[in-house]
Amino acid sequence: MIDKIKENFLNPFGFILGFLTIFSILKFNQFMDSYEIFILIGSAITFTWMGKAWPNFRNLFLITLLFSFISIYLYQGTLEQIETNFFLKYFLASQSAIMWMTALYPLSLIIYWIYLLTKQDFYGNLATRTVWIATMIGFVGLLVRWYESYLIGIDVGHIPVSNLYEVFVLFCLITSLIYLHYEEKLNEKKLGAFVLIIITAAVGFILWYTFEKGANQIQPLVPALQSYWMKIHVPANFIGYGAFSIAAMISVAYLLKEKNILANYLPDLNILDEMTYKSISIGFIFFTIATILGAIWAAEAWGGYWSWDPKETWALIVWLNYAAWLHLRLIKGLRGSILAWWSLAGLAVTTFAFLGVNLFLSGLHSYGEL
Repeated sequence: MIDKIKENFLNPFGFILGFLTIFSILKFNQFMDSYEIFILIGSAITFTWMGKAWPNFRNLFLITLLFSFISIYLYQGTLEQIETNFFLKYFLASQSAIMWMTALYPLSLIIYWIYLLTKQDFYGNLATRTVWIATMIGFVGLLVRWYESYLIGIDVGHIPVSNLYEVFVLFCLITSLIYLHYEEKLNEKKLGAFVLIIITAAVGFILWYTFEKGANQIQPLVPALQSYWMKIHVPANFIGYGAFSIAAMISVAYLLKEKNILANYLPDLNILDEMTYKSISIGFIFFTIATILGAIWAAEAWGGYWSWDPKETWALIVWLNYAAWLHLRLIKGLRGSILAWWSLAGLAVTTFAFLGVNLFLSGLHSYGEL
């Protein structure tokens, strides 16, 4: 047991994260309460374990940190540097980085389709590298945006997961990471042509929201969001949303394969079925955790664990939908196109819970509206 702990955590990557964690606590402890320190330490342990288990994630993490620190250095403590520094203005300021992300994800979608139809490994490898680069630059954009919020004002600074613009960026990044893990683990790149469709759709929303609504502007947090719970509730939620979205897009591939459309280009039906199941299982676990954390947060913010707010009600509907899906597969042994169609319907339900509630309904979560 001790040897396993040493193997997982006593390595160069672990030492780097340990050093950064200790430095952050010593440097910024006056700005953090005990819960936030606990979240920071827990995150460092989690990322260290992930870096050991998944070397490409470790590389992504280190490169993201490197470019984020370079950006922070170039700012020299003032936002005015964006207009005068070439690298900030066109590459490393948060909005510049996120715009690069929005260009690279659709490009990777195109390359994945070229690979799917030509079966040439060059295009498959190029598509994968493009997704990795897009994900890296997107994370740089979010981390730098976090720093920029503190440059605006110490009372404005917050983790960038507080509005629709920021969480759509987070959705793209988490969904792509989950997909890249499956792609590497199964050595199967063909499904990128489907998964990147949902990510590209999210990119389209980000671009519309940016240029039509000016949503990229950093705003102070509303009182209900000024809580450490946001740092864990929102990411857990979007791991769920990302996994559910991947399951739905794999289900599209399943239904096409079953109808002999692109059948020669797609993996076996059993592989597609198993990937859908694993994606929904992971999504369900994290969505359950997020729902529990949300209830605890609601009790702190509004005085009650559950108030049948539209967002809460639709979150429950999403949870029940996937609980039923898993029950039918695990207990009843159901397989095939019925569950594939159900997965697609689940994406529609999830999308309404995520976005539709903000568009058409009002309630305690109305700070997330367009």
